[in-house]
Amino acid sequence: MSESAIELQQLIENYRTPERARQIVDECEIVLLAGISGAGKDTIKRQLVAGGGFSDLVSHTTRPPRVNNGQPEVDGREYHFINDNQATQMLKGGEFVEAKFVHGTVYGTSIKALKDIARQYKVAVTDIDVQGVAEYKEISNRVIAMFILPPDYDIWRQRFAQRYPDKATFEEAFEVRVQTAVHELTKALEVDYYHFIVNQDLDKAVSAVRDITARHDRFIDKDVEVRQIAQTLLDDIVRRSSI
Repeated sequence: MSESAIELQQLIENYRTPERARQIVDECEIVLLAGISGAGKDTIKRQLVAGGGFSDLVSHTTRPPRVNNGQPEVDGREYHFINDNQATQMLKGGEFVEAKFVHGTVYGTSIKALKDIARQYKVAVTDIDVQGVAEYKEISNRVIAMFILPPDYDIWRQRFAQRYPDKATFEEAFEVRVQTAVHELTKALEVDYYHFIVNQDLDKAVSAVRDITARHDRFIDKDVEVRQIAQTLLDDIVRRSSI
């Protein structure tokens, strides 16, 4: 690992969310979309933004832009792309709400990105893993956490297979995704702050996110019902895999 990477890792390990960041997180409306890969959280996020009232909370990263399905990533859309030196200065200046160091790459959400959305009087929305949700919940319990689910194991597997050109490539990738899905679902079910949403019909799933956001994280009987669906899905994944 290079000297700059070592410095970045140390800065992130010692990073503490500044008080001004905690205040802005507590004041803003923030929706965090977690979920197993292939459940549709990114599609739901795009629909929310396109429908108005929501704005994508775009993270910063030190990794270079990629090409996804023939389309190059755009700075400010998929990520704010920065170099190691910029990340170092932002960390030293306390400019991140939260930051991670993953396989030599920095990922973080800036205070400025959140403030820009707040000034537009919009709800900040982002897709995130369960660890990231937990970190936000430690900053402020006001953030709204939702976990997106496929309707069942078979539909999830079918949707995921459509991403790959051949069966062998799909099976190799799916084995990894199964392990991650079990981890994410298990962690989500261990806490009481998730609203679980079944993405069987995209429009209904998007509407559910909007409804939950509007009621300011108040839990209802429907939440208990869908939580049972999440547990059933987890049990089914474990039963039908080699885990």
